[in-house]
Amino acid sequence: MEGSSSEKLIIVTREPDGIATVTINRPKSLNSLTRPMMVDLAKAFKALAKDNSVRVIILSGAGRAFCSGVDLTAAQDVFKGDVKDPETDPVVQMEQCPKPIIGAINGLAITAGFEIALACDMLVAAKGAAFVDTHARFGIFPSWGLSQKLARFIGPNKAREVSLAAMPLSAEEAEKLGFVNYVVDQNEVLNKARQLAGAIMKNSQDLVLRYKSVINDGYKLDLRQGLAMEKALGYGEDPEYLTSEKFEINLAA
Repeated sequence: MEGSSSEKLIIVTREPDGIATVTINRPKSLNSLTRPMMVDLAKAFKALAKDNSVRVIILSGAGRAFCSGVDLTAAQDVFKGDVKDPETDPVVQMEQCPKPIIGAINGLAITAGFEIALACDMLVAAKGAAFVDTHARFGIFPSWGLSQKLARFIGPNKAREVSLAAMPLSAEEAEKLGFVNYVVDQNEVLNKARQLAGAIMKNSQDLVLRYKSVINDGYKLDLRQGLAMEKALGYGEDPEYLTSEKFEINLAA
């Protein structure tokens, strides 16, 4: 196995079977994020996206939390500089990563941690884990997609409850709503994530990447547009065709 990050707060391991694991490793602070950690996390996903030996990525947190959000004691540093730079934005890099990302939610996922979980493709959560949105409590406007993504996953009414009232969403309820794929015992979270990764790796790597892309891109469209995109890609159209004027004309026809 191979590690990265000089401070070991973001640890990357690559295994011969094609699974890479990214661990947020600041357990004494419930894996709260500093600015350097956010940058390292973004760099880790960008590097893994380009690594042909990696087929599936598992994201986890060390200790009893997945990620408790931004470290508010260092908030001035977190929001200093060009926070809009996609190169150093972990959520942007996760969204741009073509490899399937499985979130191993071993405990609390709070605010920014919740948003990072939302950027995963699948989630395995521990019994008793919870997702909490504290943006409204602290008067901080979301910028990693929580206000838009959550309602699409669990419905607008439940999303309003979770976000406006800062009500925790338990892993068990999240599973019932289709947001979490599996809820397992705490000591089985990584094992289940690896089992899921193994099932993915039994399939065509090329089609897995293309399939992830068409599902994620199609989810941003209405059904008619999504079906047209699938058909165009299925017939071997150049992906650039999907953003062309010709594609828009065919949609309107």
